[in-house]
Amino acid sequence: MDWCFSSLLWSFILLCLLVHVVCFIFGDADVTLQLASLIGHKPESRLRGLVVWVTGASSGIGEELAYQLAKCGSRLVLSARREDQLNRVKQKCLEISSLKDEDILVLPLDLLDRKSHEEKTRTVIENFGHIDVLINNGGRSQRSLFLETRVEVYEALMELNFIGTVSLTKQVLPHMTQRGRGSVVTVSSVVGLAGAPLSTGYSASKHALQGFFNSLRTELTDFPNILISMVCPGPVQSDIVSNAFTEELNKPVAIVGSQEHKMSTSRCVRLMLVGIANGVKEMWIAQQPFLMFYYAWQYAPTVAWAMTNQLGRKRVQNFKAGVDADSAYFTKPKTS
Repeated sequence: MDWCFSSLLWSFILLCLLVHVVCFIFGDADVTLQLASLIGHKPESRLRGLVVWVTGASSGIGEELAYQLAKCGSRLVLSARREDQLNRVKQKCLEISSLKDEDILVLPLDLLDRKSHEEKTRTVIENFGHIDVLINNGGRSQRSLFLETRVEVYEALMELNFIGTVSLTKQVLPHMTQRGRGSVVTVSSVVGLAGAPLSTGYSASKHALQGFFNSLRTELTDFPNILISMVCPGPVQSDIVSNAFTEELNKPVAIVGSQEHKMSTSRCVRLMLVGIANGVKEMWIAQQPFLMFYYAWQYAPTVAWAMTNQLGRKRVQNFKAGVDADSAYFTKPKTS
């Protein structure tokens, strides 16, 4: 009898390990998120009718969030600096969903204008009565070497990506604690968990967000119905590279490069919505080989350092040779 039980137990353990290995090899998200996408709640049922405020909604991940949330039946607050682009996104949301004009509020927002955040939050609550989900998606990336980058760029990255996000959350969260429920979802990055060359300031701002919201989550244990969730995507097709900071504040990125090797924006957003619908606290979203880095940094940091040093050297070489930093992992360094 004992032998039979032990055999069953070991068989179950081996099966679980096999499932994890298969998910790891063929997956594009961490195991928890993959399982949620297979057997968890569907966003179409969980997010219908909720008031969702999306920052950075004029392009990239934020724009795609607006479209998929509209199809789920969520009522939307679309925020970014460019009002004309927000109106374009709103119009498409109306075309692809059953939402009415009054279900979507276009609310121009500058994360750097912190004095306006209280008024903007009040506007949302006056319009919809409450806020169910805040998705902190606004921000900018970086493509420059530290030795060539002015300190003002680092100040700008921290002010926008970190302080701006904290400021808006500071206005929204008291409303959620008063209601006893809500979700604050913040888009971080793989470089919020690990380091990467050419992104020292961007990585620092995302590490700051990780530390802040992970700590905030522990302060909200008396509010079990408030979700603090971090989204950590790898390379995703978006405008983030073309809008990135360089070594000087107003200097544009010279070469954006191909986006074809990156995860599609629609797939990334679908996984995000699955995670929100299922209360996932941290989401790792990336295709291989990038997904491997998340696990290496989590479980084998010494191995991760060796991998990062090798690929980081290649990334810097390609950057100096005029090759897009992200596609550098898939191309050979140019030689003069």
